[in-house]
Amino acid sequence: MALFQFDDEHCKYLFGEVREVDTRKVSVLVNSDLDLRKARVGQLVAISMADGVETWLIGLIDKVIKSVVQPTIAVLPEEDDDQTEDDDQLADELVVNTVKLTLMGTTRKGSDKESSSFSRSLNHIPEVQAKCYVLKDTNLEKFMGILSSSTNQSHALELGTFTLDEKAKAFLDGNKLFQRHAALLGSTGSGKSWTVASILERSALLNSSNLVVFDLHGEYKNLSYASQLRIPGPDELESNGDELLYLPHWLLNTEELQSMFVDRSEFSAHNQVMVFQDKVVEEKKKTLESLGKDDVLAAFTLDSPIPFDLDSVITNISDLNEEMIQGARGLKQGPFYGQFSRLLTRLKSKLSDRRYGFLFQAPEAAHEYSALTVLVEKLIGFTGKNQQVKVIDFSEVPSDILPIILGLVARLIYQIQFWTEQSERQPIALVCDEAHLYLPRGDMNPVEKRAVEAFEKIAKEGRKYGVALLIVSQRPSDVSETVLSQCNNVIALRLTNGDDQSTVKKMLPESLESLLEALPIMDVGEALVVGDSVLLPSRIRVHQPTEKPLSATIDFWSCWQENVPTPDFSKVVENMRRQNRRQPQIKKCN
Repeated sequence: MALFQFDDEHCKYLFGEVREVDTRKVSVLVNSDLDLRKARVGQLVAISMADGVETWLIGLIDKVIKSVVQPTIAVLPEEDDDQTEDDDQLADELVVNTVKLTLMGTTRKGSDKESSSFSRSLNHIPEVQAKCYVLKDTNLEKFMGILSSSTNQSHALELGTFTLDEKAKAFLDGNKLFQRHAALLGSTGSGKSWTVASILERSALLNSSNLVVFDLHGEYKNLSYASQLRIPGPDELESNGDELLYLPHWLLNTEELQSMFVDRSEFSAHNQVMVFQDKVVEEKKKTLESLGKDDVLAAFTLDSPIPFDLDSVITNISDLNEEMIQGARGLKQGPFYGQFSRLLTRLKSKLSDRRYGFLFQAPEAAHEYSALTVLVEKLIGFTGKNQQVKVIDFSEVPSDILPIILGLVARLIYQIQFWTEQSERQPIALVCDEAHLYLPRGDMNPVEKRAVEAFEKIAKEGRKYGVALLIVSQRPSDVSETVLSQCNNVIALRLTNGDDQSTVKKMLPESLESLLEALPIMDVGEALVVGDSVLLPSRIRVHQPTEKPLSATIDFWSCWQENVPTPDFSKVVENMRRQNRRQPQIKKCN
């Protein structure tokens, strides 16, 4: 049976012949206006090939052109009725119909004459005068069926249906989607959270999937198939529930600690850094000596995640700041006298602020030597109930340190993967929601810089150690260029901002310009998918997730038409004071 059924006799699908070829770009000469109306921008085209095996080149229409050519007309001495008729014929010849298209790949029959396949490679280019057909009706259904069946079903991720043919399921290659990182980009209200939830829902069905979602606004906290973790707020510091994720200060490396406490613009900054590092090393050394960890003691560094007493560090620095030494004529100020006053003020301010309690006021259990193992099991474990997908709610983290905390979690996961034996390493994907808030491009403060460095390292080297990134953002123009450049898969939903569109265009081949022009006019939940994970760059209508995230757009006008009671503003004010929307736990006396 033929791959496609084109009836040349009735010319239902034939619309022209190849006139010009330039590698992937093809110009097609269309004979009549009727044929020209068959071609539409964004439509797929099949070009016949003179091959022993039934082979067709598949192209995408970029432009449909009806142009008028002005030829040089000789001036005749006299004009009569015959001349008028000739001029009418000449007028017909002045119109040139052209279709510009981009070659996307090759489809051919298999050696068994039964199966068919599609490949993005172009082993041949079309011949001049090769016939061109629009893919419509049953021929389009056949081709979409070939695309669906060409994806290895053992690692196929069903994302939705093709916009060109909604009967055909659209599959992504799950391996290539995460192996080479991915970016999910779209304006507010375009369906980003919906698409993320759809991917998570299907990933959770796998036996040993392992995904960590960085949830900044609590959008995914109601997903029943996910393990829900959250950074504790100011009113939860006395609690120690399994869902609470304390990140004690000793997990921070030296650069992260310095970015929080040291002001590099101060004259004594270099002394602050030197003394602070020395005192931290001393305290970590004391911990290892007290536990008899001689093997670790011989190899540990300043950045090794070892519990240490921050209060002792502050006390030692304070002593140096106030130290008086014996001089020739009595006591005099020590070498560091008064140089650490501002550093100490910043340290004490952070330590006493309950908003940072998850770092500096964690329970005693979080400071035990074995606490890191417990934390890693929460973050990376995948064998427990609902552990295939883990959602971490960062909504309680103060915005001034949010980047560094997200970078800390990402860096910790990467380091654990790095030090895991290859035979025991289970790949893990980090879903970075609202990435523009903590992975900025351009000028960065020290806190943001530390976070960007952590994620850029994962973007460049994570693939080797089984760490993937799924970057989710409504402002791709504000996201680190290095991180986005490493994303070989792009799922672009509607984008209306010109800068954001330009950023996406830079990530994709120039040959897809016609597809990219549709970015600002796509429907909600419709995505342009391009990259290694999909055979043909396509517009896909994403499946609705069974469990929707808490990100639905509020219908202002409809809500304003309803009769609703006045909110309890006293309760709202107390929530603001407590920095928490949850009701406080009231302790009862025995």
